[in-house]
Amino acid sequence: MPADSDILDLLRAEGIEAERKAQRALIIQPGAIGDSILTLPLAAFIKDALKLGVVDVLGHTEYLGVLPGRTCINRISSIDSIDLHRLYVEPESFNLADGDPLIHAFAGYAWIVTFMGEPGSDFEQNLIFTANCTHSTEVITMSLKPPDDFSGHLIDFHIRQFVSQSGLSSRVQNTRFENDLIKVTNSDVIKGAELLKETGLNPEKKPVVIHPGSGALNKCWHFENFLAVAKELISEGNEVLFLLGPAELEKFSVNNINKITNVAKCLKELSFTDVLRLLSCAEVFIGNDSGITHLAAMLGVRTIAVFGPTNPDTYKPIGPNVQVLVNNTAVFATEPSTGLQQELLAAI
Repeated sequence: MPADSDILDLLRAEGIEAERKAQRALIIQPGAIGDSILTLPLAAFIKDALKLGVVDVLGHTEYLGVLPGRTCINRISSIDSIDLHRLYVEPESFNLADGDPLIHAFAGYAWIVTFMGEPGSDFEQNLIFTANCTHSTEVITMSLKPPDDFSGHLIDFHIRQFVSQSGLSSRVQNTRFENDLIKVTNSDVIKGAELLKETGLNPEKKPVVIHPGSGALNKCWHFENFLAVAKELISEGNEVLFLLGPAELEKFSVNNINKITNVAKCLKELSFTDVLRLLSCAEVFIGNDSGITHLAAMLGVRTIAVFGPTNPDTYKPIGPNVQVLVNNTAVFATEPSTGLQQELLAAI
């Protein structure tokens, strides 16, 4: 039988582990879809490295709302529901009353990782003060973008920042995230198939989904390239479906949108949840450097990403089945590129 001291050590260790799993972390992420999706590896790393029970995100619920139940994220709160701009004032003029909503927003978190503010800024100092009103909290301020001389991937940059500020340097190695970081549910697949049926496509013949847009026009491979690829795929018997969101409907001309609908089926302005459901039923996804491309990759969909001016070594999609094609010439967004079209078709 184990000695009493051994039993006490075991109970003590179990108590410490239970206490750690009860701890919570919050990530403040004000970024758009791509930045927010690329925060998932950091969240997974934090949860695992610190053995935390909960990691929440304060961000844009219109697209981050799909993460709880499908990822390591437990809860999403709207960044618009909290007046974070109050934290930008000089600390000498920053005041908190009893029961202040800011105190409530950060209560209960052992760790807060923020992509708002800068290290040593008024925002950081006021956040530290607010978070520690109720209990001891570690606050780490992160840079969203790496410096120009950084040669690794963005997720490595994020994790290295966290490690250097949290004292975990002796416990971290080169971190890889090859498995799906977003797990779809059976309901997602069923509802995705229903979307395909409503569009006139056969869900059993998984489509090639093409998303020709991005947040910036200079990141968009010339429109005619996607049309040419779609026509060739259809001629070979593939189902092709174009996906257009608000950015594409705003930036693309009516004539170009009509060209798309004359070539293939097209879905417009789906909710972010429906985009995820649709992608769960895709055979292949083709897109630019965009948030939707990062989503497809992390879902485990076979993803072909076309990169122009942005550096794929830093910003390439993360997932188990991703291929990146690069054309960083000046004509990437302004002229068709038959060579890259053929390279893409050969990749499929």
